[in-house]
Amino acid sequence: MRILFAAALLALTWGTPGQAEEIGCVSTVFKLLGPDHKICIEAFDDPEVPGVTCHISRAQTGGLKGMVGLAEDTSDAAIACRQVGPITLPENLKDGDSVFHERRSFLFKKLQVVRFLDRKRNVLIYLVYSDKIIEGSPKNSISTVPILPARLFSQD
Repeated sequence: MRILFAAALLALTWGTPGQAEEIGCVSTVFKLLGPDHKICIEAFDDPEVPGVTCHISRAQTGGLKGMVGLAEDTSDAAIACRQVGPITLPENLKDGDSVFHERRSFLFKKLQVVRFLDRKRNVLIYLVYSDKIIEGSPKNSISTVPILPARLFSQD
């Protein structure tokens, strides 16, 4: 029982490296009671690499369970990341660092975005996927951001 309580407390206090801003949602299934099932688009900036913004689209479960936060959202998600300004890579950038995550169920399931750097091609790669404590999902999506020269973003 203590383990379950500790897991619940951890899930409720799990922070997000970067806060996402909701851009908009579309309804996919009408629910008589509670909110409809939706696909929502959110944006977040990479917290360690200024100049990169990512947009995620993800399924959001509605109905009564969704309304009270007990629904488990599906693992369906897509990502698109773009360079929106000059990029300066930090010296301590590590492959596989989590740049965004959020809970997808009351306990145990989360959506994550991790970043990799393809040094040979000078490209950042962002991977979105869902995982659970016991098993994850093979559903995933990637987006690549070629690191362009800063002069392309100057105001001159």
